[in-house]
Amino acid sequence: MAWFRRCVVLLLLVQWVKQEDTGGWGRESSLNDEGECNIEVRDVNSITHTEFIREYAYTKPVILKGVTDNTKFRLLCSKDNLLREYSKKTVRLSTANTHSYRKVDVRFEEFVKVLLTPQSEDTLGSDTLYFFGDNNFTEWNSLFEEYKAPPYGLPYTSPAYSFGIAGPGTGVPFHWHGPGYSEVIYGRKRWFLYPPDHSPEFHPNYTTLSWLTQSYPLLETHNKPLECTIRPGEVLYFPDRWWHATLNLDTSVFISTFLG
Repeated sequence: MAWFRRCVVLLLLVQWVKQEDTGGWGRESSLNDEGECNIEVRDVNSITHTEFIREYAYTKPVILKGVTDNTKFRLLCSKDNLLREYSKKTVRLSTANTHSYRKVDVRFEEFVKVLLTPQSEDTLGSDTLYFFGDNNFTEWNSLFEEYKAPPYGLPYTSPAYSFGIAGPGTGVPFHWHGPGYSEVIYGRKRWFLYPPDHSPEFHPNYTTLSWLTQSYPLLETHNKPLECTIRPGEVLYFPDRWWHATLNLDTSVFISTFLG
């Protein structure tokens, strides 16, 4: 019987470690296709702030590794902890389409337990509720205080945070705005980017998943985007006015730092 008890303990340990790796958010219904990565990747030992400004800040995206340690923030973003702290708080959801947004206020607990579901390819962006931004900074400030933003700032800008959680297959279609960073805390997020002078062809009410399955395979080589899938602890920087679309491959927790 001793060997049986050891096996049970080992099985429970494996399950616990697996849950810890995802923060309890799970990987059911995850998407497998991470695509290629044709964006430069730099780590904290290979880039200085001066090099970041000179080579990337105003010209092209870059993926940064190891520039911050958000271990504590990651633990605070586990499913159990966020539900314990914010379950009764109201969060504002937006529809995932490009030009017009419908806003819906729900309790955080309802969003996580009812609305945080995988995205099907045929669901329109206007029917997809997405939790990103619109954070009540009074209520979420204690969480944001623990986040360490990337250290490479831009002159004459200040950071503003947008926190989000989304299910597999969700994402926002192509759009653009000012420069910023996006860090994945749990899950994986696939990015597609075009420079400001290359407007992508897309339907503003079709999701990124729909675009990926229907339009992406038909793109000629010169029309293909820069792309990469980022994972926990990795940070993507995108310059001002660059077109970008995102696709969450897992249930993902993420935070963006907009530089305005």
